[in-house]
Amino acid sequence: MPIDPAPLRVLAVANQKGGVGKTTTAINLGTALAAVGQRVLLIDLDPQGNASTGLGVPRARRISTTYDVLMGEKALTETAIATSVPGLDLAPADPDLSGVELELGQAAGRSFRLRDALAPRRAAEGPGRYTYALIDCPPSLNLLTLNAMAAADAVFVPLQCEFFALEGLSQLMHTVDLVRGSLNPRLELQGIVLTMYDRRNSLSQQVAQDVRAHFGDKVYQAMIPRNVRVSEAPSFGKPALIYDLKCAGSQAYLKLAREVVGRERARIEQPAA
Repeated sequence: MPIDPAPLRVLAVANQKGGVGKTTTAINLGTALAAVGQRVLLIDLDPQGNASTGLGVPRARRISTTYDVLMGEKALTETAIATSVPGLDLAPADPDLSGVELELGQAAGRSFRLRDALAPRRAAEGPGRYTYALIDCPPSLNLLTLNAMAAADAVFVPLQCEFFALEGLSQLMHTVDLVRGSLNPRLELQGIVLTMYDRRNSLSQQVAQDVRAHFGDKVYQAMIPRNVRVSEAPSFGKPALIYDLKCAGSQAYLKLAREVVGRERARIEQPAA
């Protein structure tokens, strides 16, 4: 059941290490949240535009993009388009985003362009309002990632179950601390989801144990397994949950979405307790 009423919760789906399942998680978590009754906006902030492609939005449909939003030429509402998933809208991206850092130069407030664009969505009321905005960040620390973290309430971290992923996680946590100290004092760690988990692999199990030992309940119980159907889905322009709902990966994302919603309900109700 959706949390209602609830303010918009903005999550930056981020990891400075590539190949950890970040975009796959953004697409499928957004789809799963919509499936369990949430209204979701997925903001593609990666110049590669993989989240847009993975949701079946061809470049011809990307008339207005997040580039236009950051440059102040379009409002977020003008950019967002409906996807094939009921309850999931997309603010698409294209390669123009790669020029944002150079074009904005030393412009005042350049790290807060997305935060300001999201402000009307935070204030929106009524049945059409979003309950979640997921920002798919590029796999690097640049102006786009800083915009995402400055706009977000929390960082949602997909973490691949391999040794080098742990080094990337420590770098990301350092970045979150820096952003919290300079751009967004309310930024927090929403949670870590373990991806590409292989229960037959002892290294996967060891990484999972190490991350849980260090971050405790910030690590979601749901783990995303290595799954061929999840890997195939983007080539068909579909989230895994649409491509094959019954596969292990899709079921894991549904479990993750229910866990996210449950944690959010607990967070909202906690002050009144």
